[in-house]
Amino acid sequence: MAARRLIVNADDFGFTRDVNAGILEAHQRGILTATTLMANGPAFDDAVERARRAPQLDVGCHVVLVGGPAVAATGTPLPPNVKRLAWQLLNRAGRKWIEREIEAQVEKLLRAGLQPSHLDTHKHTHLAPPVLATLCRVAERYSIPWIRRPFDLPLTASAPAATRAVNSAFSLVRRRFDRTLARHQRRTTDYFAGFALTGTLRVEELCSLIRALPEGLTELMCHPGHCTDELLHAPTRLKESRAAELQALTSDEARRALAAAGVELTSYRAAASRTGSPAVR
Repeated sequence: MAARRLIVNADDFGFTRDVNAGILEAHQRGILTATTLMANGPAFDDAVERARRAPQLDVGCHVVLVGGPAVAATGTPLPPNVKRLAWQLLNRAGRKWIEREIEAQVEKLLRAGLQPSHLDTHKHTHLAPPVLATLCRVAERYSIPWIRRPFDLPLTASAPAATRAVNSAFSLVRRRFDRTLARHQRRTTDYFAGFALTGTLRVEELCSLIRALPEGLTELMCHPGHCTDELLHAPTRLKESRAAELQALTSDEARRALAAAGVELTSYRAAASRTGSPAVR
């Protein structure tokens, strides 16, 4: 029987200091094994300092192409939303800046002394084929082996209908997505979970998901954090829910569920070095 292994990966490291603190707590006191750092995040420097004090935390790059300042062109804002980004993807001139921006974000982590092991994108913008192709080229260039494949497991029937509809739409690009990863020889996990649970991940939902995990390697995307004034005034819809996710990830119930289901916690770095780790897709 194949093992069931789980990478618990937090988005938005570097967003605010209270989010950073929550991510570190979820790692040190809970089941979180990895995170992705926003190079343009207001709390980037704070996140780097925390990561240096937690060498077992597997850090990747949370590439941001919508919202906030650009890293490559200082003082220039990124497109404000996915719709505006999509318009820029329609022509070659509008796509040129994307590769420069992704490179600049990766290089900012490298200059801070962090070698990213994995890449994902804010708002899953790499579901757009031009963004994915560019992300893969940059990953090759900087020897980053893992890229998130954000197609949710069918384990969340209780999710809102609109969320399920969006997840179903994602699946329409899955074959092309997999071919692009294979062409660039990038790795991905066997399964992904967390999209439909975003904002609603509590102890019960987390334990149910752990019990239902399939054999193989799964990434669980999560968004833990403390919710103080800093986060309450930040431009995000995920506020109090981050504290609830932190509670779930540090709960005794989650530990017991992992043990009862025989699920092994791992990280991208550990999975990459393990014999029999997922093949390039």
